[in-house]
Amino acid sequence: MDLLEYQAKELFRQVGIPTLPFQTIYTPRELKRLQIPYPVVLKSQVRVGGRGKAGGIRFVANTIDAIAAARNIFNLSILGEYPEVVLAEARYDAEQEFFLAIVLDYQLQSPVLLGSVQGGMNVDSLLDNLQQVVVDGEFSSFYARRLTVKMGLSGDLIQSVSTVIEKMYRLFQAKDLDLIEINPLGVSAQGELMALDGKITANELALARHLDIIALTTKDNHLSPQEKAATQIDLSPTIETEQWLDWQDRKGKIAIICNSRDLAVITWDLLCQGKGKPACCVLIDDSRYSCEDAFVSLQEQLAKVLQEIDQRAEIKVVLVNILAEEKVNFTIAQTIIELYQLGEKQIDTTTGEERNLVANGAKSRSHRQVNNQSNSRPKQIPSVKIVMRLLEREIDSLPEDIPENLLYWTDNLEEAVQKAISFGKSR
Repeated sequence: MDLLEYQAKELFRQVGIPTLPFQTIYTPRELKRLQIPYPVVLKSQVRVGGRGKAGGIRFVANTIDAIAAARNIFNLSILGEYPEVVLAEARYDAEQEFFLAIVLDYQLQSPVLLGSVQGGMNVDSLLDNLQQVVVDGEFSSFYARRLTVKMGLSGDLIQSVSTVIEKMYRLFQAKDLDLIEINPLGVSAQGELMALDGKITANELALARHLDIIALTTKDNHLSPQEKAATQIDLSPTIETEQWLDWQDRKGKIAIICNSRDLAVITWDLLCQGKGKPACCVLIDDSRYSCEDAFVSLQEQLAKVLQEIDQRAEIKVVLVNILAEEKVNFTIAQTIIELYQLGEKQIDTTTGEERNLVANGAKSRSHRQVNNQSNSRPKQIPSVKIVMRLLEREIDSLPEDIPENLLYWTDNLEEAVQKAISFGKSR
């Protein structure tokens, strides 16, 4: 998951990487209450590159110019992405600009430190001067100093830039990041350093361990403390009953069912990143699985939720992302399968009896003939397509002959998200 520049700089501040005073702007009129003295730079907050060349970065000297520039930036598409927020930041006069980054190299299975004495928008010059150091052991200041020497730095810059690299690595390790980048790292005439731009890519599989990153990316991040307190989503994993979260998009095609709020946030965000259109999200209670009655309650919750989802004609797909104990996961999967196959009765050609595919644990259709007239689905059974994310051992326990055009399951969350997006577009 790629963070926006201002979100990356919020994390920079946590570890003491120097950043300029900044303020997030959600509408041009907010610039009338700007707390940063002019001149300032306005930056489009999009996840794609090329903002400067596309006109998404503007330097302004007063409020009138700032409002006009902000209007242009909000209406400027950069590689198909429009900003929802603009960053207003103090201007900084840099004498030199460096490039620094730490990336997780999956081929080497090690973090790699990257550095160049030519930072900024000139990519060719940056790459021509790029140096790297592989962290093949426990990290120490030795690796940071080695990179600065390979970059050709000298004097006080070796110590000051090494300190920034060490802080970057501490953040990289603590937050399970795939990438952290500062480009450029500005150096003033007095030798002071400043992270003028930043990029962070968080590992999506580790987000559940870093709720502060999730909080940074939630849509209400710009609200006042009072507004946040009124609308704050509790990220605790347990709920009392099925609960519809206050995330609604009437144009959305995909409904989400999860058993915790952190899973819900991650799933919603992944759908948005994949250009999917989530419509709503509901949490179900799986916390009372110690008694048999709890499974009945779980089945009732699912039936109720699916029927309510089916009332919304615009929803085409339900993405189920449940992480719980194995018996809970299996109960959820089996319940959904049974609900969605109540209308798919089979006729046994040897006895003439109508049989239910799942209830009889059938493994093959070779000894049955489908009666098309009996395939009509009861009105109370939802008709949307289901995509389920389950663990592999639970998938192995499910019937093998469930038609993929009705139900699809996988143990890979990214695959489940992509399938849900694909089904949503094709229906």
